[in-house]
Amino acid sequence: MALRIVIDEREKKSQIPEFLRKENININFAHLPVADYIISNDVAVERKTISDLINSIFDGRIFIQCSELIEHYQKPLILLEGNLHDLINSNDIPEKYKIMDRIPLIFEALSRIVIDYGIPIINVPSPEYSTKMLVTLAKKTKNNDNNGPLLKRIRKGNNLYKQQLSVLSSLPGVGNKLALKMLTKFGNPINVINASVAELSLIPGFGQARAKKVRQILDTVYTNNQSHHYQKTLDVEKNII
Repeated sequence: MALRIVIDEREKKSQIPEFLRKENININFAHLPVADYIISNDVAVERKTISDLINSIFDGRIFIQCSELIEHYQKPLILLEGNLHDLINSNDIPEKYKIMDRIPLIFEALSRIVIDYGIPIINVPSPEYSTKMLVTLAKKTKNNDNNGPLLKRIRKGNNLYKQQLSVLSSLPGVGNKLALKMLTKFGNPINVINASVAELSLIPGFGQARAKKVRQILDTVYTNNQSHHYQKTLDVEKNII
């Protein structure tokens, strides 16, 4: 029996559905509230180009997506197409320096995805290789049953609340659990941002050292000198992604 993959409607414009057909994969389109490709009842894949990933890091969307992935699937993963170094060396100069200035933020986010959420990131160069990876996953899982993956009834939660948690959990040393404690104590992110070291230290499990680090991040004035430093270290970092 042929393998089957369920694909989110928004992926129709990509090349992958057609590539999957050529691999004799039965595909079904559906409005998926979580993930882009459902491989089995346990395995779901979020596909992102490198530009998509960076944009979702900057606006905090990626952490909401990660939370939803681990909530509904036992073995989620992120399929990342492209290379950060190639994107930085593109002709879009403003975008290039915007990314260079935020390289530490990007690496921090990638670390959080893998360590805090436990979601592996598989890097591939192109849609063709994304297709090969999806086919391999489908064969590996054998779709878990003869009928392939089943669609789950997933109700989206309060996105505003998740976005608030995402904003707070992106602070250094603050994961989802501490972010929830911060939101519970202060009511909203702006009150957290305005809180003193002493007030932050009162949060159970937070501590004075973490509170000082958070205040340092929030209070330090940005300087353009940072971009020159990242330009010098770029060649060292380019092979990380």
